[in-house]
Amino acid sequence: MNIIITGAAGFIGSHLSEALLQLGHSVTGVDHIESSSNRSIKEDNLKNILVHPEFQWQAVDLLNIDLNRLIADADIVFHLAGLAGVRNSWGSSFEDYLHANILLTQEIAEACKQSARLKKLVYASSSSIYGGGSGHYSSEQSPATPISPYGLTKLAGEHICAIYHKQYGLPYTALRYFTVYGPRQRPDMGFHRFMKAALLEEPLTVYGNGEQTRDFTYISDVVAANINAMNYKKHGNVFNIGGVETASVNDIVHKIEKLSGKKLQLHYLPEQPGDPFATRADISLARTELGYNPLISLDEGMAAEWSYITGLYGSKR
Repeated sequence: MNIIITGAAGFIGSHLSEALLQLGHSVTGVDHIESSSNRSIKEDNLKNILVHPEFQWQAVDLLNIDLNRLIADADIVFHLAGLAGVRNSWGSSFEDYLHANILLTQEIAEACKQSARLKKLVYASSSSIYGGGSGHYSSEQSPATPISPYGLTKLAGEHICAIYHKQYGLPYTALRYFTVYGPRQRPDMGFHRFMKAALLEEPLTVYGNGEQTRDFTYISDVVAANINAMNYKKHGNVFNIGGVETASVNDIVHKIEKLSGKKLQLHYLPEQPGDPFATRADISLARTELGYNPLISLDEGMAAEWSYITGLYGSKR
């Protein structure tokens, strides 16, 4: 099949591109890496796929190209592009989130609406749509009450897909990711920051008391969920994509200290606005409908990410 992946140079997008190419699909990857503060890391993410004969690369701003033309020959579109991060979504930067997460999603949906060939749009959503969290499992029927502008924009993206499905029959499935980790994780994300600090023996800021918990989902499990969603025959639905286990920030610190053999230099600051205290995914619907079955334990996944971090920053020690 002909597949479009927006955000293809990113953490999830690069892994998904590789997996789809291995399955024999033709992939067009689109990403605006020129404007990225992590350009060198994104270029590194692409190194294994740029030479693949079935991969086409477009380094463009999706808001400034003809999306109808891009999507016209696509069987599947994975919409992963957007602006991530809870803490940076407040204040004047919210306008950037509006463009990257809401306006772009609407324009993607509009272009997909025009395509008679399209079989599925898979939209990347987030557990941030649920809000603060209490430690209880969140199901797809739980209230969607985001507590950050970022979470609001991801929920708006879901609603855009839903209204295009209702009005125009847009064949979409949305996936709500719960804290994805593994090799190529963005530099601003927790495991990456913590492991880099351990490796380089740098001080590390922790927001809150460290007892906040997350449902951690390994990258290969997320890729499998996307491929299952691509092949899912029903449309107009949303699924939680969580991992094998949950852990607190303090648990993660101890695991990283064990991996690195070093004591982290921690500096605790108050919790940041918009950060949920706990996330936990009820994935029973995804198990039943998508055949989703996360496999990678936290210890196994963290060891793989530690290997990636040591390779990325080892020369700086």
